Amino acid sequence: MTAEAETTRAALPALDLRARLARAFMRSEGLRGYALISPTLVVMVVAMGMPIGLTIAYSFWTQDYLTIDRTFTMANYYEAVSREIYRVLLLRSLSISGAVTVFSVLLAYPMAYYVAFHVQGNKMTWIVVLTLPFLTSYLLRVFSWKIILGYQGVINSGLEALGMIDEPLAFLLYNRNAVVVTLVYAWAPFAILPIFVSLEKIDRSLLEAATDLGDGPLWRFLRITLPLSLPGVIAATLMIFVPTVGDFITPQLVGGSDGKMVANIIQVQFRRANNWPLGSSLSLITMIALTLVSICYIWLTRWATRRIA
Repeated sequence: MTAEAETTRAALPALDLRARLARAFMRSEGLRGYALISPTLVVMVVAMGMPIGLTIAYSFWTQDYLTIDRTFTMANYYEAVSREIYRVLLLRSLSISGAVTVFSVLLAYPMAYYVAFHVQGNKMTWIVVLTLPFLTSYLLRVFSWKIILGYQGVINSGLEALGMIDEPLAFLLYNRNAVVVTLVYAWAPFAILPIFVSLEKIDRSLLEAATDLGDGPLWRFLRITLPLSLPGVIAATLMIFVPTVGDFITPQLVGGSDGKMVANIIQVQFRRANNWPLGSSLSLITMIALTLVSICYIWLTRWATRRIA
């Protein structure tokens, strides 16, 4: 046997392995899908992973104005957990965002339900019409509510003109209620689309079968419509709950001292106090709290749905 033949024979197993891998790749839809999204996936991992990695690293360092001490320490986490003000702000943020989420979903679900089940023709036109007024600047909408709820705002002026009050109502603005109202107005429209998509996918024959079996409108909703629309409700809930916890503009403008949230103190640590390590530790603690609350919410929602069904 010549040297060339021996080389070809030795290369056959490697060629056969590559051929088997190529065939396996072509058969697997999952692998082909990952290959298609791999460029975008790499960009997303780098773009999201690097900031989070830097935040984690900073949280274990200390800073003296402009000087960073990279000695490993848990002092920032100890301070974030031990100081009462940080615990109060975190719990307040979770409660405010929870209230915003509940009211937003309660407002969005009936509108999405109406469009999905009662509107004939081009339903997306209705979705665009419902969300179009909310595509303006976020700051403009917040300032609008500041004018509406203000001491001499639209509500107080209207009530005084009607003779219903003798002096302006001071509790409308600069408290957590004003934050909740403003955030609900800003975020409720964006909960309509995921809920609408879930409702639109429901097979109408299931509702007809439930009617034939004697279920009334309420039981049809509880046993079929609500469980099948649950993915949209969960998506809308998380889409509102997670970002509103990190909102610091709305509490700054309409919240006052009673409406401050944890994002406000994080923003102060990063900008005014120039204490990035403490701000990083507060950010990570907030992220962990959000993750735990979200997991508990998803589990409880699925458990309750199984009990109803």
